[in-house]
Amino acid sequence: MNKVNSSKNEKQVSQGSEQKQDKWILRLYVAGQTPRCITAFNNLKIICEENLKGQYQIEVIDLLLNPQLSRDDQILAIPTLVRKLPFPVRKIIGDLSNTEKVLVGLDLKLNP
Repeated sequence: MNKVNSSKNEKQVSQGSEQKQDKWILRLYVAGQTPRCITAFNNLKIICEENLKGQYQIEVIDLLLNPQLSRDDQILAIPTLVRKLPFPVRKIIGDLSNTEKVLVGLDLKLNP
């Protein structure tokens, strides 16, 4: 199991592609290693591997270690996923367990 927080306050998980135009930058805001935050991280990794293989970067921001970072993306609830790239910025709140909604929210799948 991967740890959600690290001693550097931020953990990056990079996969594959060096091409910037193909890279998805996803930022997951959490508060420690709660079951809900760990579930969100694991669900996000699965979704990315199945739909963005080799084209994504995940940044995990632990707000217990750096609460001031919540201001950058106006985070009001945790866990929150922020799609930084490609534009436009999009946010999804929750543990990301509803894959259909996450795919629609990330704009990876058209709304049914």
